[in-house]
Amino acid sequence: MDTVAQLVILTLAAGTPLVFAALGELVTEKAGVLNLGVEGMMLVGAVVAFIVASTSGSPWLGVAAGMAAGAVVSMIFAVVALSLMANQVATGLALSLFGIGLSAFVGLDFVSVVIEGIKPLAIRGLSDLPVVGQLLFGHNPLVYLSFVLFAAVQAFLYRSRAGLVLRAVGESPQSAHAIGYPVIAIRYAAVFFGGACSGLAGAYLSVAYTPLWVEGMVAGRGWIALALVVFATWKPWRVLAGAYLFGGVTLAQFQAQASGSAIPAQYLSMLPYLATIVVLAVISRDTVTIRLNAPASLGKPFHPAG
Repeated sequence: MDTVAQLVILTLAAGTPLVFAALGELVTEKAGVLNLGVEGMMLVGAVVAFIVASTSGSPWLGVAAGMAAGAVVSMIFAVVALSLMANQVATGLALSLFGIGLSAFVGLDFVSVVIEGIKPLAIRGLSDLPVVGQLLFGHNPLVYLSFVLFAAVQAFLYRSRAGLVLRAVGESPQSAHAIGYPVIAIRYAAVFFGGACSGLAGAYLSVAYTPLWVEGMVAGRGWIALALVVFATWKPWRVLAGAYLFGGVTLAQFQAQASGSAIPAQYLSMLPYLATIVVLAVISRDTVTIRLNAPASLGKPFHPAG
């Protein structure tokens, strides 16, 4: 049972950055904006968080800085795609490339730096309980934060007036504008939130999951987060389940490598991405479900008349 508990803990830890990034992108897409720059925003958030944590000695300050960095970078996309009405797909791809290059350049002097990252909880009398103590009280604090974020996004989208307005903007920005809602401002807010979540996902990787900085350490998780939103058909609870599914696949890859499997490491490293392709191929066959759940104006520019 202790082994099972440990596997669950490791799976949740591996899936947490995907939860942060995918939930942020989910809210962005619910507003009708397709931002493919998640990978770049995660990398910028990761490097800024690590630099601030290593220079200040406070990993939590690093997390805050990573969120701010991701949000600031997302505003580049917002200005170009929303205000200047450039193609959202091309702008998002350019943002990812920009983030990859910027993070590599800025983090050049921090590759060999070692920091004290955010540790898992250790509550006396609770964390030491057999099995249950580990499952409930043995996670990193940011893992619990991902649960809180999921609950907040679920409540916001489906239990609040503001969430209803956001979804209306994603479905029909012309109608929302006609009844007086500031469509562009709402989309800016959604992009900002998505950028902050991507920055938080990157910060989690560099100051909690593996407290170090390595160029390209996000390793495609941003693209998997984008795929997760489609896999989840734009539903938060399915994002959560999908993130942990891919986290489990990633964990299986590491376990196979550690056990000395005869399968080449390169093939094992392909597992999370192969799983992504297979799942998307299966989901994409159900075109009716995707059409019903995808925001109607996703990726389409909007310019208020007059």
